[in-house]
Amino acid sequence: MAMNALHSTVEKLDQLKIKLGRSLGTPMRLRDLIRQVRAARTAAEERTVVQKECANIRETFREEDSVWRCRNVAKLLYIHMLGYAAHFGQLECLKLIASSRFTDKRVGYLGAMLLLDEKTDVHLLITNSLKSDLNSQSQFVTGLALSALSSICSQEMCRDLAGEVERLLKSSNTYLRKKAALCAFRIIKKVPDLLEMFVSSSRALLNEKNHGVLISGICLIQEMCERSPDVLVYFKKLVPNMVRILKNLLMSGYSPEHDVTGISDPFLQVKLIKLLRLLGKNDMDCSETMNDILAQVATNTENSKNVGNAILYETVLTIMDIRSESGLRVLAVNILGRFLLNPDKNIRYVSLNTLAKTVNVDITAVQRHRTTIVDCLKDPDITIKKRAVELCFALINATNIRSMTKEILIFMETAEPEFKAMCSSNMYIATERFSPNRRWHFDTMLKVMKVAGNNVPDDVISSMIQLISECSEIQAYAVVQLYKAAQEDTTAAQPLLQVACWSIGEFGDMLINYQESDDSELVRIDETLVLNLLEKILFHSMMHINTKEYALTALCKMCTRFPNLENEIQRSIEKYNVSMNLELQQRSCEFNRLLDQRNLRDALLERMPVITGKSLHSAVANIENGDLDEDLENGDEHSLDAAVSVDKSAKSEQNSDLLLLINNENSLQISSTGISSQVSSDYKDLLGLFSTSSELSATGVEKVSSLNDAMWDSMSQIQSKSVVIPVLNEHGLVVNFTVEKLSTNPAQLSIQLIATNKSQFEIEQFFFQAAVTKAFQITMSPPSSTVIPANEAGQLTQTMIVQRVTPSLPNKCG
Repeated sequence: MAMNALHSTVEKLDQLKIKLGRSLGTPMRLRDLIRQVRAARTAAEERTVVQKECANIRETFREEDSVWRCRNVAKLLYIHMLGYAAHFGQLECLKLIASSRFTDKRVGYLGAMLLLDEKTDVHLLITNSLKSDLNSQSQFVTGLALSALSSICSQEMCRDLAGEVERLLKSSNTYLRKKAALCAFRIIKKVPDLLEMFVSSSRALLNEKNHGVLISGICLIQEMCERSPDVLVYFKKLVPNMVRILKNLLMSGYSPEHDVTGISDPFLQVKLIKLLRLLGKNDMDCSETMNDILAQVATNTENSKNVGNAILYETVLTIMDIRSESGLRVLAVNILGRFLLNPDKNIRYVSLNTLAKTVNVDITAVQRHRTTIVDCLKDPDITIKKRAVELCFALINATNIRSMTKEILIFMETAEPEFKAMCSSNMYIATERFSPNRRWHFDTMLKVMKVAGNNVPDDVISSMIQLISECSEIQAYAVVQLYKAAQEDTTAAQPLLQVACWSIGEFGDMLINYQESDDSELVRIDETLVLNLLEKILFHSMMHINTKEYALTALCKMCTRFPNLENEIQRSIEKYNVSMNLELQQRSCEFNRLLDQRNLRDALLERMPVITGKSLHSAVANIENGDLDEDLENGDEHSLDAAVSVDKSAKSEQNSDLLLLINNENSLQISSTGISSQVSSDYKDLLGLFSTSSELSATGVEKVSSLNDAMWDSMSQIQSKSVVIPVLNEHGLVVNFTVEKLSTNPAQLSIQLIATNKSQFEIEQFFFQAAVTKAFQITMSPPSSTVIPANEAGQLTQTMIVQRVTPSLPNKCG
C-alpha cells in the first residue's frame, strides 16, 4: 500500500511539473513524454498523447524557438521510432546541424540519419554543412559528419564529398581513419566508380597497428577486390603482409584489450582469413603463401568455445576455396567431422552444409566421416536432418550403396512425409547410377515405395514403369513381386498400386505359371485372383482417381491377356459408364466400344513399345516446354510414320497409333471442288475406330509417310480458286478459313480468317493465334479490327501465309 501511494505521489508531482513547465513556456522533457506514452492503456490513448505533443512541437517550431529546438527534435525522433509521422522536423534537423554547439549537432545529425534519405531533395541541403564539419578541428564533430554521410550516402553527396573522405583516410588520427574507412566502404557500395581513388590510401591501412583501423581497412579492401578484378590483382601482391599480420595475432601474448576467451582479436582474424580466401582463389602462388599460416590456425585454435569455432569455420572455407594441398584439405574435413560431434546445433548444421560443398572437392576425405553423418539422420532438428539426407545421397557410390540404402530405408520408416518424397526421388537416381544389377535396382525401389507410401512423387512412378519396360529380363519377376505387394495393402501405397496396375496390364500373362528358376517351384496365380485384385482397387472408396485410371486401363488390356475372363472384365468396366468422374466415365465408355471391335482391339491393346530413359526424359521435357509438335515435325517412326495395317483376321505386328487410323488417303485428298463438303464427312469422327466393320473394310487404313507431308500434299492440290473451310460455329461466333494457293510461289498458301458474330452482343478484344510445326513457317498480318459487331453487322478478317521450309520426308511405308 505504501509503495502504491509513493508511485501515485510521484506521478502527481510529474504532472505538476509538466503543467508548471508549460505555464512557464518550457516544453515537456523527453523522459516525461516516454512516461506518458508508457502509461497509455490503449492505442487510442497513445495516439492522443502523441498527437497532442506533435501539435506543441509544431507550435514551438513556428515560433523559431532555438532554445528548446534540440529537446523538441529529440522528442520528435522518439515519436518517429514509434511509427508516427515526423517529416515536419526535417528542416529543424538542418538548423541543428548548422549550430556551433556539439549537443545540437549530435541531435541534428541523428535526426538527419533517421528522417532524411536520398529520395528526398532536402538531404542535399546538408552537403555544405557536412563538408564544413569534415574539416572541423574537433575529431568528434568530424566523426559525426562521417557517420551521417555513411548513413544517407546518396550518389550526389558521395561524388561531392569523396575527396574529403579520401583525405581523412590519410589522417594521423586513428579515430578518424577508422571512420573514414567505413565511410569509404559505403561510398564504394553506392558508387563503384569511385573506388580507384581509395586504392592507394587503403593499402597504407594494412600497416596500421590499431586493430579497429585494420578491421575497417580490410573491409574496404575486400569490397574493392570483389568489385574490380584489377584491384584484386593489385592486392594479391600484399598477401605476404596479410599473412604476417595473421601470424602476429597467433603468436602474440595475452592482450586484455583484444583478448576474447583466450583468443587474440578473433574478429580481426576472421576478417583476414576471409580476405585471404578471396585473394587466393584460383591463384597457385597466393595459395602456397598462405598454406602454412592456415595450417597453424587450424591446429592451434582452441575449439572449446564458439569464438574458436568461428575462426576454424572460416579457415575450413578458405582451405576448400583456394588451391591448397591435399593434406590441408584432409585437415579441414577432419575439423568439420569434429564439428558434427559438437552439442551446438548451429555448429552441426554449418558442418553438414560445408561438407556437402566439400564432396565435390575431396569425397574420399568426407567418406571417412560417413558414420557420423548417418547418425545425424536421427537428430530431432529438421534442418540438420535435411542437410544430413542431402549429404548421405552425395556420398553414395558403387562401393557403399548397399549399406547406405539400408540406413536410408531405416530413416524413411519414421521420417516426415517431405523427407519420404525427397528420399524416393534421390534413391531412384542413386540406384540407377550405382546398382549392381537391374534386379537389385527393382527390389530396392520396391522397398522404397512400400516405406514411402503415398508420398512417392510422380517422377518415381514413371521411372519405375520405364525400368520395367526397358529390362525384359526382370519383367516376369517384377510383375509377380508387384502383384504380391499390391495384395498386402491397397490404400497406404497408391503409387505402388499404380505401377502394379500398369505392369499387370502390360505383362499380366507372365503372372500365370511363373517360375523364378529351373530348380524353383512353379508359382501358380489364378487369373480370377488377378481380376479380383484390379476390381478391389477399382471399386475401393478410398482409392485416388489416378489409381483407378491405371486399374481401368489394366482391366481393358487384360481382355487380350486373359480371354477366358472377357465377359467379367467387360461387366467391371461397364460399371463406370455412369461414374461421376468425367475421366473415368469417358475411359469406360471408350473401352467398352473398343472391346466390341474385335478386329481392332488385339492390335491396339498389345504391349507398348519399350520405353527408354531417353524417350521418357525427352517426352517430359517436351511437355514442360509446351513443345507438343516435336513428334509431328520429326516424323517419329514409332508414331506418325509407322505403317499400320489392320485386318479382321490378322493382328498388327507394328506399333499402333490411333492418329494413323483416322488419316487414310481418302480423308487426306482434298479436291478443289469438294473440299467444303469433305471437311464434314472425312473428319467427322476423330475416333474413327468405332466405325462398323463394313465401313472399315471398305475404306481400310492406308499407308501414310508423315502427317506433315500428307496434309501439305492435300492442301497443295488446291488451285487458284479459293476454298472456304468452316472452323468454328459456337455461341454465335462463326469463323471460316478461305484457303488459296498463291500463284507467285507454289510453296505458299494464303489463309484468310473471316469471323462474324450472330449473337446480340458485341465481341470485344478478339485475338487469334496460330502455330505450325517447325517444318513450316507462318506469317500473320494484323487483324482488321479487334471488335466483331453483333447481329452480323460486320466481319473481322486476318490473313496468314503458310510456307514450307523443309523438304518432304521420304515415305517409310512400303
